Amino acid sequence: MSTVRLSHMAIPVADLGEENPLPSLLTTELAAGPPRVAEADEEMIGNLAYGRVASVLPYTMQDGYTRDLTDRALSTAVVESDVLRAEFLLGLGGRMWSLVHKPTGRELLHRNPAVQLANLALRNAWFAGGVEWNLGTTGHTALTCAPVHAARVVRPDGVEVLRLWEWERMRGLTYQLDVWAPPGSPVLFVQVRIVNPNRHEVPVYWWSNIAVPEQLGMRVLAPASHAWRGHDGIHLDYVTAPDSDPFTIKRATDHFFDIPHGNRKWIAALGADGTGLVHTSTDRLRGRKLFVWGQGTGGQRWQEWLSPPGSPYLEIQAGLARTQLEHLALAAGESWSWVEAYGLLHADGDPEAALESMLPRSAMDDVEGCLDRPPTEILHAGSGWGALESRLRELASPAIPFPDSTLGAEQEPWSRLLRTGEMPDGMPNTAPVSYQVGPDWRALLETAPPTWSGLLHLGVARFHAGDAEGAAAAWESSAALTRNPWALRNLAVVARRAGDVESAAVLLREAHSMAPAVRALAVETLDALTEVDPVEALTFVDGLASDVRTHGRIRMLECAAAIRAGRLERAQRIADSSLVVDDLREGEDSLGDLWFRYHEARVAAADPASTPQRVREENPVPRPYDFRMG
Repeated sequence: MSTVRLSHMAIPVADLGEENPLPSLLTTELAAGPPRVAEADEEMIGNLAYGRVASVLPYTMQDGYTRDLTDRALSTAVVESDVLRAEFLLGLGGRMWSLVHKPTGRELLHRNPAVQLANLALRNAWFAGGVEWNLGTTGHTALTCAPVHAARVVRPDGVEVLRLWEWERMRGLTYQLDVWAPPGSPVLFVQVRIVNPNRHEVPVYWWSNIAVPEQLGMRVLAPASHAWRGHDGIHLDYVTAPDSDPFTIKRATDHFFDIPHGNRKWIAALGADGTGLVHTSTDRLRGRKLFVWGQGTGGQRWQEWLSPPGSPYLEIQAGLARTQLEHLALAAGESWSWVEAYGLLHADGDPEAALESMLPRSAMDDVEGCLDRPPTEILHAGSGWGALESRLRELASPAIPFPDSTLGAEQEPWSRLLRTGEMPDGMPNTAPVSYQVGPDWRALLETAPPTWSGLLHLGVARFHAGDAEGAAAAWESSAALTRNPWALRNLAVVARRAGDVESAAVLLREAHSMAPAVRALAVETLDALTEVDPVEALTFVDGLASDVRTHGRIRMLECAAAIRAGRLERAQRIADSSLVVDDLREGEDSLGDLWFRYHEARVAAADPASTPQRVREENPVPRPYDFRMG
């Protein structure tokens, strides 16, 4: 028998906290220059240049979490047969958190003992473990810490299917996963469909990221002799594909396997005994990747940051393109679908032969899904964004309903804009609850009566569309109608982007005075003041509320300002106090850099002839501060 049921999982969880109300007008790593890839053919060159975005809008950033863990019961859905049991986190992107091979009792995935949030996703908050479904653009999906819709579907053969679906707002796509485990089957099937309901083509990015335990003597194998290897997410060289123990890799590394056209698409993480998780798919899911944190100090620190000590992991991944720096064009009104399979492989010799014996490629190609079959029972509600979008255009289908009952406070201003043509005004010191930047929404904002709120949102939509001048004009008009911190802050972003940090600092000072409880505004203000006038920056810190002042990123900026102002005793009190920055970004070396800057200033005050190299040699970065991935 194969069943789908609701359940709960008791696990320590970091609370997500409140979302950042400031629109992410520019996301630094997304706005970086084009990647450079060795041995890229004409197709790849086109894909590398296509579909890049400058920000995660309309999403807001999820940076309100801490590292404190609290025992919670998370809502889950379980897909179970006589061979496999899979469990999915319905409130956290539909992440497949566990896949157990029942005859052996073996957990095939890295099942993290905690949901420990950290700054690795497009919207900041992310957690390690399980299988993550990444749609949008290069990076961990904007929906990884968001609820998804879920339902039970019954196939014609009586097998129950778990259906997960959502509306992806960055690209304007619907996506759907049908998950089932046929009786006696050695694999769990996941059928994915992405639909473009727009009147224009849309750049598409999809990667299924599979975390597995990292163990001595294991091997990660794929049917490729070469791979593109990268360390910084921008440059890839072309190398012999790794086929040895991942423990031999010293630094955080991506390997994108160059699987020849026509070969079966698969990847496996096998232990020293030749057994482990195998992932295979139909041919549309073309790419395969190995990611390791590496055995260096910084990589091991990231392992500890994301999983409790003694629980290291690596990731095997599968995507639509050959690398994660590419996007593919999905034509207007079209859809793509493919089938993935997950199971325990026993490979004493040739792993591909073992896979063929376990699940023939022809059988994989012949899998019949039920993507258009209506749900039998709704199990969980996702966001209200699909329901809102359905009021703007035809979106929902019987297979993936977006009911009006899911509409909430985030959608209300936009529902009113659709009903009345007006954007409601609120109190100017109350933060906006959400943003919309798509062309249809921008058109509605352009024709709406001018209110401070409507002009604020119009500016955000214009900026996202590349009209920085028009955006600034809208924000200036918003502030002229009603002085509000949100327009002032956005004008500060424009000023700083133009190199006028002094004007940005003045605007941010005023904005913060109007919304002093918004920590993100305090961070941006302090960052600008530190560059313009570090003494004033320290005065600003002294006036912050205690809950804001004690935040790790504020304290890190305070330390930087103290160093620049020559207040080394104040800097020492912070640098020597095991500073913890909850939302330290993947690849961010700020703590290590801060440590060196403090000691360089300290030593230079006593010995002007000292050299930075000598200072660094005599004052190595403490392990808690060493997140260097190089």
